Amino acid sequence: MMKIEQIYTGCLAQGAYFISSNGEAVVIDPLRDPQPYIDKAKSENVTIKYIFETHFHADFVSGHVDLAEKTGAVIIFGPNANPNYDVKIASDGEVIKLGDVSFKVLHTPGHTMESTCYLLMDEHQLPHSIYTGDTLFIGDVGRPDLAQKNGELTTEDLAGYLFDSLRNKLMPLPDSLVVYPAHGAGSACGKNMSKETFDLLGHQKEVNYALRQDMSKSEFITELTTGIASPPAYFAENVKMNKNGYESLSAVMEKGVVPLTVEAFEAAANASGALLLDTRKQEAFAAGFIPNSIYIGIDGGFAPWVGALILDIKQPILIIADDGREAEVVHRLARVGYDNSIGFLKGGFDAWKNAGKEVDSIHSISATEFAEATKNGITILDVRKPGEYNPEHVAGAINMPLDHINLQMAELDKNKTFYIHCAGGYRSMIYASILKSRGFEKLIDVAGGYAAIKQTGVSKETIACSN
Repeated sequence: MMKIEQIYTGCLAQGAYFISSNGEAVVIDPLRDPQPYIDKAKSENVTIKYIFETHFHADFVSGHVDLAEKTGAVIIFGPNANPNYDVKIASDGEVIKLGDVSFKVLHTPGHTMESTCYLLMDEHQLPHSIYTGDTLFIGDVGRPDLAQKNGELTTEDLAGYLFDSLRNKLMPLPDSLVVYPAHGAGSACGKNMSKETFDLLGHQKEVNYALRQDMSKSEFITELTTGIASPPAYFAENVKMNKNGYESLSAVMEKGVVPLTVEAFEAAANASGALLLDTRKQEAFAAGFIPNSIYIGIDGGFAPWVGALILDIKQPILIIADDGREAEVVHRLARVGYDNSIGFLKGGFDAWKNAGKEVDSIHSISATEFAEATKNGITILDVRKPGEYNPEHVAGAINMPLDHINLQMAELDKNKTFYIHCAGGYRSMIYASILKSRGFEKLIDVAGGYAAIKQTGVSKETIACSN
């Protein structure tokens, strides 16, 4: 009997797949920690025979290298992949047997030149489902700007390859085929992904803008390349790790999950130049934190924001976390290639405070207090994305997206008072913490963000969108 399981990780908007048949299993696009897949194979009494990689991922470090080492499974890439470790490079159209089912390899260049989809044929050799990686998403297709090579390929070239791949390899397949992509809404690998994590190919042909039957190649290239946000800096580094190999997760955890006394933590910070990363809840951070620490809460979009804002992936990191969550922080940093955690503050922020060490805070006000303050001509920074800001925002607010803080910070006057808000309070606290660490003192965070502000009836405006 064939069994398919989608293992979806919400904070990365990533889908891995565990598929088994007659005692054999394949894992497609695994996350970095191999243990859950090993445990699953043991509990289901199957042997992991293969690990399929759809391409060299940019937004997370895949678990293929560790998983293969621990299980003996064969790593399979499609054509054009050239990793620095042992793999099988499958040819276009090759059929790979797994128990009573099989997979047909479909080379689909465009998102990257090695991008490959895997078509699952059931026990009766009928097409059942397809694992599309970043070639085809639900509601979107993969961005074509990540695999340019020294001027040899342009974004437009890659978009053209993707058009051909979709039309020649995927769209002729049966409408009844289930599409299982590598990502969903929230991922930076596309621009219009659905919150759904799978769909029928026939439905995607009806609703996915990139699969319109009457779309010309030039129209496709124009639509696909318009409005792509710049990729986070860590994307290129993750591709290198996925292509060249990486340190085992167990080694990363061993050096990162190290409890440090207040004195040892302070000494390590001074000696290493480490970034102090505070992962507690935003309200706790606002009330008190170690000076110069940066807030990125573990309960929000943690890993993607780490990747977007900590520009040096090799940056040493010291962690301030809630008790018992320190290993989780190290683990989730490693998912996106931040492998240089060097310890955590034993006892957390309370230990620091009780030791009589210097502390800092960020003034946070309610939406009602903010609404009252707007009557006095204040400077408001709305740190949401333009797509959130343009439809509706507080009158007079300046859009300064958190994604661009490292580029736009020089535009801000340290002598001015800034009222900062996002949608719900998470991003604005990150923004305020970064400004604070750079010497900005006159910062006021609006708790609850725009969701709370709207309830006050504060004056708002919109930006008209031209056609």
